[in-house]
Amino acid sequence: MADLPKTADDVKALVSERNIRFIRFWFTDILGQLKSFSINSQELDDAFEAGMGFDGSSITGFNAIEESDMIAMPDASTFAVLPWRPAEQGVGRMFCDIITPERNPYEGDPRHVLRRALERAHAMGFETFNVGPELEYFLFKDSKSTEVLDEGGYFDLTTLDAGSDVRRETVLALEQLGIHVEYTHHEVGPSQHEIDMRYADALKMADDCMTYRITVKEFAMKYGWHATFMPKPLFGENGSGMHTHQSLFANGKNAFYDPEDQYFLSDVGKAFIAGQLKHAREICSIFAQWVNSYKRLVPGYEAPVYAAWSRRNRSALVRVPLYHPGKEQATRMELRCPDPACNPYLTFAVLLQAGLEGIEKGYELPEPMEKNLYHLTAEERRRLGIEQLPESLGEAIELTAESELVLRTLGEHMFNRYIEIKRQEWEDYRVQVSSWELDRYLAIL
Repeated sequence: MADLPKTADDVKALVSERNIRFIRFWFTDILGQLKSFSINSQELDDAFEAGMGFDGSSITGFNAIEESDMIAMPDASTFAVLPWRPAEQGVGRMFCDIITPERNPYEGDPRHVLRRALERAHAMGFETFNVGPELEYFLFKDSKSTEVLDEGGYFDLTTLDAGSDVRRETVLALEQLGIHVEYTHHEVGPSQHEIDMRYADALKMADDCMTYRITVKEFAMKYGWHATFMPKPLFGENGSGMHTHQSLFANGKNAFYDPEDQYFLSDVGKAFIAGQLKHAREICSIFAQWVNSYKRLVPGYEAPVYAAWSRRNRSALVRVPLYHPGKEQATRMELRCPDPACNPYLTFAVLLQAGLEGIEKGYELPEPMEKNLYHLTAEERRRLGIEQLPESLGEAIELTAESELVLRTLGEHMFNRYIEIKRQEWEDYRVQVSSWELDRYLAIL
C-alpha cells in the first residue's frame, strides 16, 4: 500500500520529489458525478492557503449564476498520484471541500453533508462510523451496447472470466491510491465483477468510492472496454448492487456488540438498524437515485425490497452477519439495497442519520425474518408489518419530498434542488415511448 502524505507540507515535498506537474482538484456534484479541474503544481502554496476559485453555476445542484462563485479547498490527506497518467511529470489529485467566498462551508457540497452527519454522531459519543461497501459493475465491449465479454458466473475462475487481467491491474492501481482491497471476483452476471474495499471511516470511504469508480473505468478503457455502474443494464440478469456494511465505534469499541444478547447485538446496534428500516422508504431515492435503479429493486434477483432484517436470509433489506468468537470488532449490519451509481456522500449521510435517529428515539427492532420474504404473499407481509421499498423513482422521490429526516440531512438548498432534479428525471422518463410498448401494442391497437 502506498505511503500517502498527510499534510500540506507532505504533499509539497512529494510533488517536488516526484516532479508532479499537475494537481487535479476533485469534488462531486449533487448526483455524485466526479468533477475536476487541474492546477499547475507551482500554485500549490496559494491553493493550500486560500483555495482555488471556480464558477459553480454549471455544476448540477450548485448555485445559479448570480451566486456562482465557489472556492475549492484541497484536503491534503487525500493526495495521491494517478497511476493511469504518465510517470514522467505526473499528475496528482486531491479531494476538495467547497466553500463560499465568505469562507463558510457550501451547503450544496455533498462532502459537507456527510461531515455534518458525522458531527451528529460525534456529539452522541460515537467517534467512528465505519462503512464497507461492495460495489459491483459490468464490463462491456463498448459504451454503445451491452455486449458482454464472457458468460462467467459467481466466483468463476476459468477462461470464461475475460476480465481477470484488467481486474488485477485495477486492484494494483487502487492500492497505489491508498485503498486497501480485500476481495476481488467475478460476480453472478455475465461480465459482472466486484472488487471489495476494506472498511474505513465514512468520509474516507466516500472519497474511496469515487476513486474506485473512476479507476475501474480508466482501466477498462485501457483495454478498449467500457465499465458501467448502471444498476440494471441487462434484462433477465442480476443488477449491480452496493451492499453497505456499517458499524459505530465508541471509546475504541464496537458499539453494536453485546456478548449477552442472543444475536450479539447491543441496544445501540438494534436501534441503529431499526432506524434504517423505519426510514428506508423515504431515503430510498438517495441510495437508489436513478430511474434504472428501480429495474434492479424487484423481487427475485437478490436485490431486497422488503424492510426486514435477518442473519442468514439475503431477501431481507438488512443482514446481520453471524458473530464469530473473537471477532467482536467485526459486528456490523449490512444494508443490501443501495446501488453503486448513488452519490456515496449523500448515501452514507442519510444512512447514518437514519440510524442515529433510531438510537436517539429508541426505536424497537422487530424480530428477524429468517424465511424467504419473496415466498410470502402480500397479505402475509402486511400482517407482519413488512413494508416494501418504492417501485419507481417517481414514488420514491415523493416519499423523500415529505421526509423531515432527509431535509435535515441535506439542508434546505440541496434538498430542494435534489427533489427538483429527480422529479424532472422521472417526468422525462415517464413520457418516453419505449421499444417494449411499440413491440407490444403497435400491431394490435
